[in-house]
Amino acid sequence: MSTVPEHLSEFRRDLHRHPEPGWREFYTTARIVEELERVGVDELYVGPDALDSSQRFGVPDDAEIETWRAQAEGLGVDTGVLDRIGAGETGCVAVVGSGEPVVGLRVDIDALPITEADADHLPADDAFRSEHEGFMHACGHDAHATIGLGVIEALRGSFDGTLKVFFQPAEELIGGGKAMATSGHLDDVEYLLSVHVGLDHPTGEVVAGIDGFLAVSHVEAEFHGQSAHAGARPEEGKNAILAMATAVQNLYGIPRHAEGETRVNAGKVGGGTASNIVAEHAFVEAEVRGETTELMTYMREHADRILRSAAEMHDCEVEIRTEGEAPSAVSDEEVVDLVGEVARGVEGVDTVLDRATLGGSEDATFLMQEVQDNGGYAAYVGIGTDHPGGHHTPTFDVDERSIGIGIDTLAGAIERIAAVRP
Repeated sequence: MSTVPEHLSEFRRDLHRHPEPGWREFYTTARIVEELERVGVDELYVGPDALDSSQRFGVPDDAEIETWRAQAEGLGVDTGVLDRIGAGETGCVAVVGSGEPVVGLRVDIDALPITEADADHLPADDAFRSEHEGFMHACGHDAHATIGLGVIEALRGSFDGTLKVFFQPAEELIGGGKAMATSGHLDDVEYLLSVHVGLDHPTGEVVAGIDGFLAVSHVEAEFHGQSAHAGARPEEGKNAILAMATAVQNLYGIPRHAEGETRVNAGKVGGGTASNIVAEHAFVEAEVRGETTELMTYMREHADRILRSAAEMHDCEVEIRTEGEAPSAVSDEEVVDLVGEVARGVEGVDTVLDRATLGGSEDATFLMQEVQDNGGYAAYVGIGTDHPGGHHTPTFDVDERSIGIGIDTLAGAIERIAAVRP
């Protein structure tokens, strides 16, 4: 399969036209369910039946959720599926077969808050540019969902084991992986594959095992002070912006660690109401990362201490919340070798790399770790794709030939796992 079948291309482009951010993937989930019911799966878990809802991160407020649900309903998807999704509990798990081994495939489905390019850009030229202005599939998750569907089509009726495909929401928030990992659906999974397109690898190149995941924690801190007249009575105020600014400066002073890479970034800050009012409220949204989960924890403990100390220094209060997190992970050699062996025989593949480094974060690591902790094996597979813009940019798009390569590689790897399993 050097090119993606027409019906899968149409499905991917439909998702591309209707991008939805994390925990708001109503249209996306409903369309996936519609296609799975067309193909025919043995079991299908939707929304809260696919998740441990108590472990979601970054869930928007009820009004935001309802806005996206209403938008999906207006696009004509099955309202019965929307009802099953509930209060933003998006995503689903599809099961095919009932034998052994039990193999899982994780694909993510959410989009990003980026305005898509409207000129010199294939989706714009071919009329599948985002219709949800301000949001787009700028990381290839529309292709990932399509690969998941294509693998089910390829193996349906011919796979002797059990295949579970996890259509995971809210990856871009680092918000959905833990909820799916602790749902119970992974308890019997012996092997898990996760997939991502691109990552600066061209079409025709496959990475059998990606490593170098930075563990990450997203933190939001709200500073509460006391307003006052900035000219007449500044001494009566408790300046929340000053506390926030102190915290931001000191976050970047966290000592780096000798045992590996660490990162910190204050990505969004704000507060106050007017130049002549001592600010009563301010906030910072930040993240810390580490080469290992332990190094990320080291960074997070320092960050929390700094946030609390900055509030105390300026006589303010601070609320600290975790808005997303993911551990590090390593792809198992036992699976990497099988994926590489299969990929070398796939039409359209001209280069196979055994390993490569991600250099970023991904909450598929929660699912990988869950399987590994249960005695199983996991690998994160990279399917190269030519993309005109970098990930998370307005001109990002995928070469659809890579979807066919991804389907053949993953379906073949799943069959090979079943064939060689002791």
